[in-house]
Amino acid sequence: MPIKVFNTLGRKIEFFEPHEPGVVKMYVCGPTVQDVAHLGHARTYIAFDAIIRFLEYYGYKVIYVRNITDVGHIREETGEDRVIEGARREKLQPMELVDKYMFSFFQDMDALDIRRPNIQPRASMHILDMIEMAAKLVEKGHAYVVDGNVYFDLSTFPEYGKLSGIKYEELVKHRIETDPRKRNPADFALWKKAERGYLLKWSSPWGEGFPGWHIECCVMAMKYLGEQIDVHGGGQELILPHHENEIAQAEAYTGKKPFAKYWLHTGYLTINGEKMSKSLGNFISIKDALKKYEADTIRLFILSSHYRSQIDYNEEAMQQAQSGLMKIIEALDALHELFAETEETSGSGKAEEVRYIEKAKKRFIAAMEDDFNTPKALAEIYALTRSANAYISSHTRYDKLVLRSYYDAILELSRALGLLQKYKPSKLRLQAEVKEVLEILLEVREELRYRRIYDISDRIRNRLAEKGIIIEDTAQGQKVRFRPS
Repeated sequence: MPIKVFNTLGRKIEFFEPHEPGVVKMYVCGPTVQDVAHLGHARTYIAFDAIIRFLEYYGYKVIYVRNITDVGHIREETGEDRVIEGARREKLQPMELVDKYMFSFFQDMDALDIRRPNIQPRASMHILDMIEMAAKLVEKGHAYVVDGNVYFDLSTFPEYGKLSGIKYEELVKHRIETDPRKRNPADFALWKKAERGYLLKWSSPWGEGFPGWHIECCVMAMKYLGEQIDVHGGGQELILPHHENEIAQAEAYTGKKPFAKYWLHTGYLTINGEKMSKSLGNFISIKDALKKYEADTIRLFILSSHYRSQIDYNEEAMQQAQSGLMKIIEALDALHELFAETEETSGSGKAEEVRYIEKAKKRFIAAMEDDFNTPKALAEIYALTRSANAYISSHTRYDKLVLRSYYDAILELSRALGLLQKYKPSKLRLQAEVKEVLEILLEVREELRYRRIYDISDRIRNRLAEKGIIIEDTAQGQKVRFRPS
């Protein structure tokens, strides 16, 4: 069956058919890098990471672009650029703040095992492209200039609202700009005039200024993916006005519809039933969450809910995710260990077990074909682990093909969702941990020798030698060799 997705544009389920067969061009709105990334970011980027990984597992080539917003994102409450606000808070230059939190964000995404995009453009590096687009929209009659500000004229785009369903008369409340010289109060800024002393500004045909937030994403999406893309994603909070404005600008600029064929949006993440907020004291950064839980636990928790649904972060849900993850890992460890010990045998029920595994894989694929239903897909992985455990407990002689088939299927499907990317069987994990402990002992011994505490350093060397680990002190440092057993 072909993949079906819920398209926010039209608010209905549609068959997934990218413009170019076999290739998916996807743009997902990235973070505004003015503070640490939080669990809301993790919710969105893990969900899209699973979608991308499944599309690649399914056979598509995915060209993935996720931007970095480092200018132009104005806070509605204050009317101030979030980067400038953050820079003042931390007593840094704006681009110093941007670098700090951009690299922090990259570290968080890597720590969560999130696939890196093919391209990660920064808004501030595409100012000339934004000026060119704004000028072209003015030339085409879709925008106008007012004292250094460039506004999009909504009256020239009657389809505005087709993504969000908002009525034209309701738009005013979603506009920060209160410039009485606008043709319509609902018109939005493509370019803003910078006042004297403003820290983030560039020269333009209309004087010094900076881009509007909404022009940034459609410029970067079209620059790297073309004038019509397959998938545009982000959180539900971006539907209005951000994504609605992107559509208006892009389609007015190119004259081509649709700008994005499929619009996918993730649901909100709450903390113990409340909206996450620093003022409420329930703001949880990705870094803090990773101090408490493994990356796979966080990923499993997020994927246990459909990407479009709201998800609540709480201790009970996280413990359930941790428990589910351990069941998968324990089943894999048991299968791997038995496989190593088992000779080629013809255990009873081999054909039946292999057929079950193949059917489970098909059910997993069918779940993901149905609007990327990760809870149903995870249910198939759990079912495979239960079946594998039942096979192990009900047999005294095992078939290597069955053991291997269960092991491969559980790991393959888990990794199709981005889980267990760094998994190693228990014996290999133990070997890695032993190696780390040995390195710690060598560091301690080197420090002891530096301090001339030779009796303890020699004791460490002698005890290791008893275990077959020979330490030699040379002019180049400590050398390690293992005595043959």
